[in-house]
Amino acid sequence: MAIGRRGFLRGAVAAGALTPLLSGAAGAVAGAPSESSGGGSGATFRWLGTSGWRIDVPGRAPILVDPFLTRFSTGLFDPERGFDAATELVVDPVLVDEHTADLGEDGVVLVTHSHWDHFSDVPHIATTTGARVVGTLTTYHLARAMGVPAGQVSTVRGGEVLDFGGCVVEVVRALHSRNASRSVLFPGVRVGVPEAPVTVADLPEGDTLAFQVRPGSGPSVFLMGASDFAEREVAGLAPDVAMVALPSTSSTHEYVPRLIEALDRPATVVPVHWDHFERELVNPPLDGTGEGMGVEEFTAEVLRVAPRTRVVVPEYLVPLSF
Repeated sequence: MAIGRRGFLRGAVAAGALTPLLSGAAGAVAGAPSESSGGGSGATFRWLGTSGWRIDVPGRAPILVDPFLTRFSTGLFDPERGFDAATELVVDPVLVDEHTADLGEDGVVLVTHSHWDHFSDVPHIATTTGARVVGTLTTYHLARAMGVPAGQVSTVRGGEVLDFGGCVVEVVRALHSRNASRSVLFPGVRVGVPEAPVTVADLPEGDTLAFQVRPGSGPSVFLMGASDFAEREVAGLAPDVAMVALPSTSSTHEYVPRLIEALDRPATVVPVHWDHFERELVNPPLDGTGEGMGVEEFTAEVLRVAPRTRVVVPEYLVPLSF
């Protein structure tokens, strides 16, 4: 199968389409600084690439969202090799520990869905730090299969409002991105604990969530892991900041304008899941959108609907506050 960005069966990414997004260009596109000014609530957000985030909230252990730090090649961005669904899962413990070892038992790992580029590092983080994993029933079963104790995983379905002592997390039912055939890569759920996953194909989507995070006294932040949503599920959230996954195809009708409207035109929008996520975390990030929507097109779409919104383009591990 020839598979494009995020593995959504839309044709191989042309090598020439992978270009660096310079930090200067990012600032121009964003119309806002890329680094924290130290203001806001004191909560600091660091992009881990793909849709991953580390959130440092004063007075509590860090919160992670879809932490995918071990970058390995599946052939997804290599048109000559092509995507290989039998690619073995890899974890770089030194690299992962560098950014997550301080979580401890009060740390929280929020998982939007169970595809490898969102979940594959999570079991290592959980078993080495004792942090709590929050995700779907499929995420629970996969985590158990990969050695995470049952009591360390909280299953959610959407609608829950969880208090993590200094930070409130609202769980939102969401949808996964669609490929050009309007299908999802590696669909399905796990209704029991399977054999330990070995390849990327062993990690199905398993339903998709989004999260709205509210630090103690700061802005509300909506975080997506995939580029689709149900308007009835996000209506009324009205976040101050929205971390929005870029679409790789046009299969979802008017995805960007519908989402921005449904979220009540957030003051700040941060595009995610647009980078080449099989390359190490080196700035500037390499654009991996290929034939999908790039950051500049996305920014134009957001501003067309919400001209007062600022679009902040992140760089890897650069602290942001809002």
